[in-house]
Amino acid sequence: MSELIPFTHTVDGERLSGLSGGPGPGEPARATAVLLHGAGNGSKDRLVPLLGEFAARGCHALAFDFSGHGESTGLLRELSLRRRFEQAVSVIDAHARVDGPLVLVGFSMSGQTVADLARHDGDRVAALGLCAPAVYAAQAWDVPFGAGDGRFSEVIRRPGSWRESPALDVLRGYEGRAVLAVPGTDEVIPPAVTDAVSEALARRAQFTHWELPEAEHRLGRWFRDHPGDLREFVTAVLTGLGDQGWTATRAWVAKQLPQGRTVATSTFLTGGWSAQMRRLTLDDGTALALRTFVKPFFRRHAPGLLAREAEVLTLLTGQEGVPAPELTGVDATAEQCDHPSLLMSVLPGRVRVDEEDDLDPRVDLLAAQLARIHRVVPEERPRPYQAWTSPDRVLAPEGAMWERAVDVIRRDPPPYEGCFLHRDFHPGNVLFTGSGAGLRISGVVDWVETSWGPADLDVAHCSTALALLHGPEYGLGFRERYEAHGGHRLADGPDHLYWRLLDALAYAPDAAKLAGPWRELGRTDLTPQVLGGRLEAYVAGLLERYA
Repeated sequence: MSELIPFTHTVDGERLSGLSGGPGPGEPARATAVLLHGAGNGSKDRLVPLLGEFAARGCHALAFDFSGHGESTGLLRELSLRRRFEQAVSVIDAHARVDGPLVLVGFSMSGQTVADLARHDGDRVAALGLCAPAVYAAQAWDVPFGAGDGRFSEVIRRPGSWRESPALDVLRGYEGRAVLAVPGTDEVIPPAVTDAVSEALARRAQFTHWELPEAEHRLGRWFRDHPGDLREFVTAVLTGLGDQGWTATRAWVAKQLPQGRTVATSTFLTGGWSAQMRRLTLDDGTALALRTFVKPFFRRHAPGLLAREAEVLTLLTGQEGVPAPELTGVDATAEQCDHPSLLMSVLPGRVRVDEEDDLDPRVDLLAAQLARIHRVVPEERPRPYQAWTSPDRVLAPEGAMWERAVDVIRRDPPPYEGCFLHRDFHPGNVLFTGSGAGLRISGVVDWVETSWGPADLDVAHCSTALALLHGPEYGLGFRERYEAHGGHRLADGPDHLYWRLLDALAYAPDAAKLAGPWRELGRTDLTPQVLGGRLEAYVAGLLERYA
């Protein structure tokens, strides 16, 4: 272990006790790693082994006691989230290497402090390590902690108060390396908080969700007693330092490019949910799209999803009437990339989920495009469709109408004549160009769920999306538009109702999952209340029409 040197730092009349280690003055350091302990009786002492490991890896490493903790002066009841942030800023400004990146590691309450520092220091922050982190409502930031029975406790104990935490917005926008260490048992941080942090980091970060099944909340103690996990954590946090964690993926992409070409710029594409999507513009102006599976669930299933998409894109090359991207390369198992990835061409046009000009013509074009997709005849059938809900998994509101709807799908699936399904066809996966008489569909993307099954299921999925985006009448009327464009024969009455509800009930009660990317594209009117009302009216309309 590198020698750790004590230091003191004065801020706001408080004397903070700290430790530092790593390369000496004048010696190069990979980064400055700042370790922040949790609340209660937390202190830098628990972090000494971790501090030493970062120092041994060539980092200038710092840890200190917040006021009221450990060997620092001050009263814990007078501390607040704001003062924690200000104390961390002061220590970093005084003791961090000014010419290098920052690595921020926070435990429990310091999850909030890490997010505050990431917002403050911007691009200087190269990596985050969050260990059983907490985030808090904005109203709690200025409030002194008190003795556990004051306003701070009142704010943070209000159910769901953390959901609007500014820290989550910071983590959603963070683009560097991030590791979330999650204990198997956490008696302090609710699972919903951990899920929200994981979801936020998966939006743009080079993210690893790392579970420690045998550990409990106090991960500083766990790392102290489990040096193998400690070393693995530090390795993970420092992966790809200097490349925002994407060193391996950058190298893989470079190998897929035409001879002599390089990536000039990389920008995020909005509107996705399951994967990170980037537009890579090459030095000659051409562009490619990079799909990367970062979320834990989709990373686990990536080998099947991306291999299937690669096969489908190859099948659709040159397929008349189905504008799909061309495959450039795929690493479905992350053998060479940091995460499972697929590289493909960029199609012209943009996603249209607005309610402005051309809405009815757009819906007609969607119906015609879906009919053409269903006419594709592959040499080998893709996998059978998978249902995305079941009666036991539906989270519908209480009420006779919802009970009746759930009862409809308590039967065996109706018989059907199968066809080639996109399986996730909706306005968010379709690109448009032009307007008026020149309006055209220029691309259909996101082929990872391609399946073989009833055409009713694709019609149902697009209908649900239209009902939520534009109102129940658009969802209820999509079948007729599809049939008018020569679509595959659909079931009648209760059989068709089964497929429509099998899709719609997967999004009860408020369809937040489906609508999240739409809000990114400007549909901020799609609140949970609006979505819930539209879904209820749509389901009621289906029961009236087909039951």
